Amino acid sequence: MQILNFDIDLFLRDYWQKKPLLIRNLWTAWANPLEPDELAGLACEEGVESRLIRQKGGTWTLDHGPFAAERFGKLGRERWTLLVQAVDHHVPEVAALIDPFRFVPNWRIDDVMVSYAADQGGVGPHFDQYDVFLLQGLGRRCWRVGPRCDENSALLPHDDLRLLAEFEAVDEWVLEPGDILYVPPGFAHDGVAVGDDCMTYSIGFRAPSRSELIGGWCDHLLDRLEEDDRYADPDLRAQDNPGEIAPSALARLQAMIADRLMDADGFARWFGEYNSSPKYAEADWRPERPVTRRELQAHLAEGGGLLRNPASRFSFIRRDGGSLFLFADGQSFECAGAAAAFARQICAKDHVVPGPETADDPAWLTLIAALIDRGSVALDGD
Repeated sequence: MQILNFDIDLFLRDYWQKKPLLIRNLWTAWANPLEPDELAGLACEEGVESRLIRQKGGTWTLDHGPFAAERFGKLGRERWTLLVQAVDHHVPEVAALIDPFRFVPNWRIDDVMVSYAADQGGVGPHFDQYDVFLLQGLGRRCWRVGPRCDENSALLPHDDLRLLAEFEAVDEWVLEPGDILYVPPGFAHDGVAVGDDCMTYSIGFRAPSRSELIGGWCDHLLDRLEEDDRYADPDLRAQDNPGEIAPSALARLQAMIADRLMDADGFARWFGEYNSSPKYAEADWRPERPVTRRELQAHLAEGGGLLRNPASRFSFIRRDGGSLFLFADGQSFECAGAAAAFARQICAKDHVVPGPETADDPAWLTLIAALIDRGSVALDGD
């Protein structure tokens, strides 16, 4: 599905991370990509993150999946919402919903969460720390949007849900199938189903916190520091007061830390691996047996292509001389020539058909075999 007449530059300039925006159906032809029964089926599977939120009076309850199939038939007329994370990892048609929003860099994309709500169902007024496009897939939902919140905003007492204790809407819209509501980080919002069979696709984006970055980068450095890399002062001179920590010593100590923390190349490679790590590390997408070079060459000779795993995270960082680092599912690969050209393609497209000349490029074949054996890409037709 394609979108029509959406001014990306205007959106990024005036709305992105600044204020909410209602976008009425801008698709050439909207079609809901997932049936409610299929979503419920995913919520019954091991390894799929799902939640069931129910409201009765002023009480909210949260249950985690997987759920027994008969659970949904017992909910009756309750106000309830089923939420399933990372549905794009399992349903290619849902993964395709991300494509129109790739004006935001891939490394910022998190996943597509899908919700199904009975009449008057919702998850309560709340705010998120990330950008989200709320795409109405089926039925209708009334969205109310409030002011920007922060860590000082009062929350209801609840062990599992972060619901606002006070919520006053400043805008309100009813979304029909194909409509989109963009909500920047921190803005209060509350969505309630208007009628049954209400499905919403939440296309979310990641924003690492400062504490995550500092903690992750420092842990990475600590794992690689040598025990005998210690302070040294071979030019030591006697000082008037032995109790003083001299400015020269402080400068040398701080330099020991700064030299490692400010390693730009090391940070770039660490962040690429960290950011591309799988959302669900326990998921195993590897094929039953490793691919052989002969199989790869035969596939290419027949004009075959390569498919990116929707659950995989790909990005790259350019280096001097036309080479680059490709990051895929927490691993990094140094690429040049045909391998670098492929890396740029597979980061931008979910299906790449390499030229037949790549069949004789050892570096390219080694890269592709490694990606296939990790389950990050697959031969089309498999």
